[in-house]
Amino acid sequence: MSEVEHQLRILEALERNPETTQASLAAQLGVAVGSVNWYLKRLIRKGYVKATKMERRRLKYFVTPQGLALKAHLTSQYMKASLRVYRELRQAAKEMLAQVRSKGYAAVKINGKDEAMEIFCLTCLEEGVRVEKSPAVPLPEVRAEGTGFVVEWPG
Repeated sequence: MSEVEHQLRILEALERNPETTQASLAAQLGVAVGSVNWYLKRLIRKGYVKATKMERRRLKYFVTPQGLALKAHLTSQYMKASLRVYRELRQAAKEMLAQVRSKGYAAVKINGKDEAMEIFCLTCLEEGVRVEKSPAVPLPEVRAEGTGFVVEWPG
């Protein structure tokens, strides 16, 4: 997860539940509590979040107007980055399917179930290439790698 996404997800979580704990935020983000503490201190220092004491060691977090503006900016950055990755994956999928067709195949087998492979499967549908789960004949097997795809040819 990028720094932009960490900050964005923290701001979103605080907006939903100002009484959340750092441990809860860490669990939601899948990071260490120390990382959440570092991000929160930075957001507080920059004026994007305010913290007030509720009990002995409990804090309540408020996203400031500047924090809401930052959240809007981070959302825009995140969307642009996501669209860029999506476009790269789509282009890589089209190029891979052109290779598959050029070798005489009308179907592929896929290896993996992540978001990249979902994009690959949608591209197969659009490009008229079947995705076979248990092929009767050997087929090219495709897996995602970074923002591209790798094919293992039969034989």
